[in-house]
Amino acid sequence: MQENSKKNQSNTLTSSMSIHALTLPIVDHIVSHADALQVNVSKHETGATMIDAGIQASGGLEAGRLIAEVCMGGLGQVTLQNNTTFANWPLSVKVHAMSPVIACLGSQYAGWALSHEKFFSLGSGPARAIAQREDIFGEIGYQDTAKQTVLVLETDKIPPKEVIEKVARDTKLPAEHLTFILTPTRSLAGTVQITARVLEVALHKLHTVHFPLHQLVDGYGVAPIPAPSPDFLTGMGRTNDAILFGGFVHLYVKCKDEEAEALAKALPSSSSKDYGRPFAEVFKAVNMDFYQIDPLLFSPAKVAVTNLETGHSYFAGQFNEALLEQSFN
Repeated sequence: MQENSKKNQSNTLTSSMSIHALTLPIVDHIVSHADALQVNVSKHETGATMIDAGIQASGGLEAGRLIAEVCMGGLGQVTLQNNTTFANWPLSVKVHAMSPVIACLGSQYAGWALSHEKFFSLGSGPARAIAQREDIFGEIGYQDTAKQTVLVLETDKIPPKEVIEKVARDTKLPAEHLTFILTPTRSLAGTVQITARVLEVALHKLHTVHFPLHQLVDGYGVAPIPAPSPDFLTGMGRTNDAILFGGFVHLYVKCKDEEAEALAKALPSSSSKDYGRPFAEVFKAVNMDFYQIDPLLFSPAKVAVTNLETGHSYFAGQFNEALLEQSFN
């Protein structure tokens, strides 16, 4: 009964929070500074706004940083910083979220699968919280409403009108009130926004191992930014490996010490049976079927879990610079 009460209290606190109110000013800033950010803004035949951050446009580091904040529903602070952990890769992305469950699982998580004929992409960002197409929203008790919305797609193609019409139907908004941000994995902006998922990956792992999400209070994550690659598989592998072998996440929870310690042990990528090779090799070995990969692999290399009830901290995992170098080079 006490646990249910806590869950209801958490849901009440988050239900009045509009990620759109926080995100749309960031989108407006990107559109207003498109030339400086090296992105292209255009109108689709459906009337939807397209922000190209790497298909025809160059899309730079700052564009990627801002897009990562869009993905997090305006609840995340994404910064680029120098980090001396890895000799050849000092530029890192640091991510902190004011409300990590809503920011990461309710917005940033790429959980909305959109496809038509040869087009396929996973959508992330505030539009997910309007459409409610995923079971996770029932679990976290969050829904948002807005007169216009934005969806970030990891794709190197302009979405066809059928995909845009589906998003319009599911959000119950006209196409001209939709904005799509397109971030190919091969672009610099795409590389940054994917690496900035280091905290989100940890929260998804929390969900996978059934840790009660309402017991998470706060957290932050850091990961090195790899060089983009024109080859999709190589680029995707590098962004995953940045987190799997170089990512660090610190979570603050309220629970029993034994639960915090167990969580720390379960979180790192090294707890997976598929750990030990660059992600591109693992992906090819399963014929490029994500669902054949151990879901426990998708997590940061190293973690710290602090129990705010007792002040005790627990650490697990390790960085793997050798595999990071193998992947990045």
